[in-house]
Amino acid sequence: MKRSRRNLGATASLGAFVLAFATLAAPALAEEIRPGVYRTPDARFENLPGFDFEPHYLEIDGYRVHYLDVGPADGEPVLLIHGEPTWSYLYRKMIPGLVAAGHRCIVPDLIGFGRSDKPASMDTHTYKFHVDAMTELVEALDLQQATFFGQDWGGLIGLRVVAENEERFARVVISNTGLPVGAAGGPEDFPEDSAFIRWKRRNQGMIDRGDIPTGRMLATNTGDPSIAAAYDAPFPEPAYKAGALIMPQRVPVFADDPANEANRKAWEVFERWEKPFLTAFGDSDPISRGGERSFQRRVPGAQGQAHVSVEGAGHFIQESHGEELARIINEFIASNPVE
Repeated sequence: MKRSRRNLGATASLGAFVLAFATLAAPALAEEIRPGVYRTPDARFENLPGFDFEPHYLEIDGYRVHYLDVGPADGEPVLLIHGEPTWSYLYRKMIPGLVAAGHRCIVPDLIGFGRSDKPASMDTHTYKFHVDAMTELVEALDLQQATFFGQDWGGLIGLRVVAENEERFARVVISNTGLPVGAAGGPEDFPEDSAFIRWKRRNQGMIDRGDIPTGRMLATNTGDPSIAAAYDAPFPEPAYKAGALIMPQRVPVFADDPANEANRKAWEVFERWEKPFLTAFGDSDPISRGGERSFQRRVPGAQGQAHVSVEGAGHFIQESHGEELARIINEFIASNPVE
């Protein structure tokens, strides 16, 4: 049967309308919620092994920030902040043990990571930006008498949050992290031949290529290939990875780093910090090994504490020794009750 030109045109228009409507209605693999800001589709976080926690969200500085809030609402809060390039999934092995001891676990995803929104510009991801965002979360949740735990960038960011809001925190536990202040001619904490400087150079190559193999990095570092998909989940495309790519370059290394002054002020707080302070570093982390000594020496609240060197633990200590870390924190809290 021959169709008229008018009918063919009408059919084509209807088909285009249906296709456009279907495209709008179908869930996209990638979501740019506004120019330069991405939001990972929820479907990418479904059925992750060992991670069936309910998501919670706050609006901070125009970004949707995801956090876990697990345990009794009246329990002593434990704030757990991840580093780079991980997300709150890193704490799945620690949360059950902490909750069983009666604690309330607050576990945010940094902006640019996990289920939080992801600015596509590396310029957004400054040290101060992340400190300010986590401070807003702590204030919005009105955390009081909290215990802070941080590893990697979670420590760098969280220690600043604690120092700038010390009245909200009762205790600190850190692992595989630092509070560096850059020095002229190469950093005191990170000599030119250090593992961190070598990682920083390798990371610059990733920036130049425009991608970072997040899942493969975690799988290789921990020897557990089963976790690769979970650490790739937040990043459907390289455009989502600005934070993961740039954060190694944001560690204060040189004397002109914009974060140096704020970190010096944070050290001034910790050099008079009398509240309990514990280090639990992995003995097999080439990046941070030995970094615990400056905290043990300089922080008054670290004196007399049962500091732990976790045997066989590498950089991502929560993956390999999560249950042990939860026990360490529980014992630390029980041994240092709020007066």
